[in-house]
Amino acid sequence: MIMADKREITRADIVPMDKYAAERKERRRALVAVKRKRRVEVGPVCTFYFENYETMWSQVHEMLLVEKGGDAQIDDELSAYNPLIPKGRELVATVMFEIDDPGRRAALLGKLGGVEETAFIQIGGETVTGVPEADVDRTNAAGKASSVQFIHFPFTDAQVAAFRKLGAQVVLGFKHPHYAHMAGLPEEVRAALAEDFD
Repeated sequence: MIMADKREITRADIVPMDKYAAERKERRRALVAVKRKRRVEVGPVCTFYFENYETMWSQVHEMLLVEKGGDAQIDDELSAYNPLIPKGRELVATVMFEIDDPGRRAALLGKLGGVEETAFIQIGGETVTGVPEADVDRTNAAGKASSVQFIHFPFTDAQVAAFRKLGAQVVLGFKHPHYAHMAGLPEEVRAALAEDFD
């Protein structure tokens, strides 16, 4: 059983790969229902996938299963994915710009430099500004954005309280001149994400 309130995956949380492989189909089916309530489309080509312990636990196990690096691989996966688990006063999202056509994708990403610096969440009159994961620069020197971004949204206690209110209107979006799109969070998504806070 995966604990939703955990903030870090440890070596003790890693199950043997033969056991994971045997349970994989059922675990992945259960995770689909979790992820459905943690996904928000913003504009025509961008999706926010809000992470938690459960989604990252699954990702670590998938990487270990697929890459077959054994014990030597575990620490690398934990250091890559633990930072994406919300730590009690934040939401964390993997943000993907999904465009099938390579030409269109390159053209759009070429105009989206710094998009990761413009993400926000609004609750009432409050704005939570996104903070990009600092592991790698996700906009290159030529101003081209990566198609995958990792963004933290640090909340104050008052912002958490506002977010937790039943039916609170929450808006997610970007202030980038070439991608100034916004979307309201459906109530089931707001309620699921509210559980990420301590």
